[in-house]
Amino acid sequence: MSCQSEEEIKRQRYITEGLLLYKTYCANCHQADGKGLEALYPPLAGSDYLVNKNSVICLIRYGQQGPIVVNGKTYNRPMPAQLQLSDLEVAELMTYIYNEWGGETKVTDVKTVSPILADCKKQR
Repeated sequence: MSCQSEEEIKRQRYITEGLLLYKTYCANCHQADGKGLEALYPPLAGSDYLVNKNSVICLIRYGQQGPIVVNGKTYNRPMPAQLQLSDLEVAELMTYIYNEWGGETKVTDVKTVSPILADCKKQR
């Protein structure tokens, strides 16, 4: 018998995988602590931008060009697209980011992420 629910086991798995992906693809700019890099790269920790989860999902897959405002401060460095990431990997990254810095304690499931990514792709 496990002491944790299936959902909690899944959340922990997503967070663990998401952390590894974050270290590989995100931490160089956004830093391991999520605080960003001065005027170059915006923070994820304490970021008002995390309110729009669908936009963050799209940013992870398709990147960002042009200015972006985070916590009232403008950043204008490109964020590279991560087209090689699977929908599951994007979901794992989202789960890690939102559990670490977005005040969530749940999974951002791949079933949620896939249709949003399909929508982003149509809009490009």
